[in-house]
Amino acid sequence: MKEKNKKIEGNRILEFAGNNSVPIMFVIICAVCIPVSGFSPGYLLNEIMTRLGRNAFLILSLLIPIMAGMGLNFGMTLGAMAGQIGLIFAADWQIWGIPGMVLAMIISIPISILLGIFCGKMLNMAKGREMITSYIISFFMNGIYQMVVLYMMGPVIPIIHSSIKLPRGYGVRNTVSLLHMRQSLDNLLAIHIGGVKIPVLTLIVIGLMCLFIVWFRKTKLGQDMRAVGQDMDVAGDAGIKVERTRIIAIVMSTVCAGIGMVIYLQNMGNISTYSSHTQIGMFCIAALLVGGASVDRASIGNVFLGVILFHLMFIVAPSTGAKITGDSMIGEYFRVFISYGVITLALIMYETKKRRAKSKAGQVLKLAQGEEEEN
Repeated sequence: MKEKNKKIEGNRILEFAGNNSVPIMFVIICAVCIPVSGFSPGYLLNEIMTRLGRNAFLILSLLIPIMAGMGLNFGMTLGAMAGQIGLIFAADWQIWGIPGMVLAMIISIPISILLGIFCGKMLNMAKGREMITSYIISFFMNGIYQMVVLYMMGPVIPIIHSSIKLPRGYGVRNTVSLLHMRQSLDNLLAIHIGGVKIPVLTLIVIGLMCLFIVWFRKTKLGQDMRAVGQDMDVAGDAGIKVERTRIIAIVMSTVCAGIGMVIYLQNMGNISTYSSHTQIGMFCIAALLVGGASVDRASIGNVFLGVILFHLMFIVAPSTGAKITGDSMIGEYFRVFISYGVITLALIMYETKKRRAKSKAGQVLKLAQGEEEEN
C-alpha cells in the first residue's frame, strides 16, 4: 500500500514538474543568477515593482483571446500602435500628466476597435492558425503605421509642434519626449517602504483590470467565449455566434493593449516612434508563458508570476554575464535568446500534449469499440 502511495505521489510530482517546467526552469535560472549578479534585495524589489506596474496591464490583455480559444494574440501590437498614436497627439497638443494619459487612451480606443475588427475578421478566415496569422498581421500593420507616422503626419494629419516633426517638415521624430508625463500615474499616491517605491495608483488600475476579467468570465459573453474556446462546432450548434464572439475577444484585447501601452510609455518617459511597439507582443507573450500559461490556458496568477520571473531574469542576466565572462553583452544575448526560446518551448510542449491527448483518446475509443464487438 505504501509503495502504491509513493508511486502515485511520484507520478503527481512528475506531472506537476512537466506541466510547470518553464516556471521551474526560470526559478532555477534566477536562483543561480541573483547571487552572482551582486544586486541588493532592495534594488531587485524596486526594479520588479517598477516593471510590474509597467507591464502587467499589457500582459492581462492577452487573457481574453486565450479564453476564446484563439491562442496567444500577437496582434496585440496593433493596440500598442494605437496607444502610441494617442500619445503622439497628446505630446503635440502639449497635454501632459494624467489628463494627457486619459486623452491618449481616448484617442487610442476607436483606432484599437477598428484595428481589432480588421484583425478579428482576418483570424476568422484562418481558424486553427490564429497565432501565426496575427503575427503576420502585426508586421503588415506595422508597415501602414510607419507610412502614417513617417509621411502622413504633417501633410495630411496636422502636427503643430516642431519639436515632434522631423527637420524636413513632416513625419515624426525617432524619439518623442514624454518627460512632462513621465511616471505621472506611478508617482500619484506612490508610497516608499524600505527604499522600495510602490506605485499604488498603477497597481489599483491593474487590480481593476483583474477584477474586470474575473467578472467578465461570469457574464453571458464570457461564458460564450469559453464555450467557443472549448469547441466551436458545439458552440455554434448551441446558438452562439462564433465568429462575432471571436471578433469581440480580439477587439477587447486590442483596446486593452492600447491602454496598457499608454501606461507602459508613461513609465518609460519617451516613445521610440518606430520601434517601441515591435517587440512588445513578443516580450508580453514570453512573460505570460514563463508564468506557466499555455496556448489554451492562462490565468491572472500566470501574469504576475511571469512578470516577476521573466523580468527578474532581464535584470540580473547582463550583470551575471559580465561577472562570469567579462562581457555584459553575453547577458543581453542570453535574455533575448531565452525570450524566443521560451515561446518555442511552450508551443512545442503544447503541441506534444495535444498529440498525446489525441492518441490516448484514440486508444480509449478503440478499446470501447473492441468491447462492443465482443459483446
